Amino acid sequence: MKYKPSIFIKTTCLLSLVFLLFSCASRKDIVYYQNIDTIKAGQNTNSYEVKIQPDDLLMIIVSAEDPEIALPFNLTTVATQNNSNLQAATSQVLIQSYLVDKNGNIEFPVLGKLQIGGLTRTEALQLLKDKIGVYIKNPIINMRIMNFKISMQGEVNIPGTYTVTSERVTLIEALSMAKDMTIYGKRDNILVIREANGIKSYNRVDITKADFINSPFYYLAQNDVVYIEPNRTKVNASAVGPNTSVIISAISILISLSVLIFK
Repeated sequence: MKYKPSIFIKTTCLLSLVFLLFSCASRKDIVYYQNIDTIKAGQNTNSYEVKIQPDDLLMIIVSAEDPEIALPFNLTTVATQNNSNLQAATSQVLIQSYLVDKNGNIEFPVLGKLQIGGLTRTEALQLLKDKIGVYIKNPIINMRIMNFKISMQGEVNIPGTYTVTSERVTLIEALSMAKDMTIYGKRDNILVIREANGIKSYNRVDITKADFINSPFYYLAQNDVVYIEPNRTKVNASAVGPNTSVIISAISILISLSVLIFK
């Protein structure tokens, strides 16, 4: 039986066309900030501050012109270290942290229990200054959230939990930490999971539209979870198998060889 080369050629073209169709992606699905030229300037985002939440670990340091006066307002412990070269003991003062309990309280030296959950950093500092100011003239107070972190999941190049030292991070900065989204990530349907005052919220962000920079989720809060959903191409590939393109290429080669052998 003689094979007709035209059948094999048509089959090869058809498979190639199918492969190209599945490989195509639209610009609107990939490019960020597509309508940025049409967006009016929003409110001043420099005023954004995170709010203190339960389980936050706070470092609070109180200073004054006379260091001795400020000592009772600091949680400190002395760690002894042995220096083998000098054969002598040295002491280092370590600043301890305050854990915000489930009710938003901390136990502060001299002042006792303080309700700071739900306050911004500026509001919490003002509260401390007002209360410590009764004992110390012009106290200097520094506060920092020590366990500020966010989690990146789904279609990013390096998923994981990231510690943030600045206490202020944007969604775009978080994606950069994770080395950006993969080509399979849905840029118009990013899920941000946030917990505030014991209540979880679930929010969708479309970063292909530039107006998201004025969204409440442009800046992330501590313990936010960002999930990048896979697009249809990735979902289809997972159903067929990760080596679909390799299989299609192999079939195309076999058909081409058949054309050469049977022509």
